[in-house]
Amino acid sequence: MLWRLKARAGYWLARRLFHWPWFVRQPRGWAWLEGQFARMANLGDVGAQSFYGHILTFRGRGLGAREEGIRLLRLAALAGDGKAAYQMGVISLAGSASKAPDPVEAARWWGLAAQAGHPLAETRLKALGDEL
Repeated sequence: MLWRLKARAGYWLARRLFHWPWFVRQPRGWAWLEGQFARMANLGDVGAQSFYGHILTFRGRGLGAREEGIRLLRLAALAGDGKAAYQMGVISLAGSASKAPDPVEAARWWGLAAQAGHPLAETRLKALGDEL
């Protein structure tokens, strides 16, 4: 229980320090931030999975970071995070090197995002329906 509280406190501090550009540019600072984000995401915190998943998917280095980011976004989306579900729809519609674009899967993710209250999901869902 104490280690979970320590992890939550470290994550809270890391989220605050993430907005300080001079700290993020420091290699040791970034490594510490990433460790806090990863630890909280691995503990199953949906917000951390969504936040760290976005970072890895769009700013991570290498295919492995992108795949891990997508995995975390998928977990957060399935747990009800609207922003993660919306991004999974965008990723599904765009496709990747190993996967063709899938509008049906994108519609499913955007449906979940709309249920979670994401403001753009309903619009993208309607636009996708008009295209199909």
